[in-house]
Amino acid sequence: MAQIAQTEHRWILSGDVVIQTASDILKASQEFTIAENTTIDFAEVEDIDTTAVSLILEWKRRATRENQSLTFVNLPDNLTSLVQLYDVAELIN
Repeated sequence: MAQIAQTEHRWILSGDVVIQTASDILKASQEFTIAENTTIDFAEVEDIDTTAVSLILEWKRRATRENQSLTFVNLPDNLTSLVQLYDVAELIN
């Protein structure tokens, strides 16, 4: 099971961020505020697939619409590899 929680300016993901859970994660995150210096933390993520890249890009688009910025931390190695594979690292950093 995947979860996302907000603590002040930090969103904390946990569990599996995969196609089966992405919709619920995105829906839950829509209730969260993107404020200056919001960080999305992947430290507690257990498994990911390419859907995680899509979530990151959607969150970045939302932040841009809201004139805010996001920082992503503790990306799992396999997510970093996917970001590089899809050549979107410059969009995420």
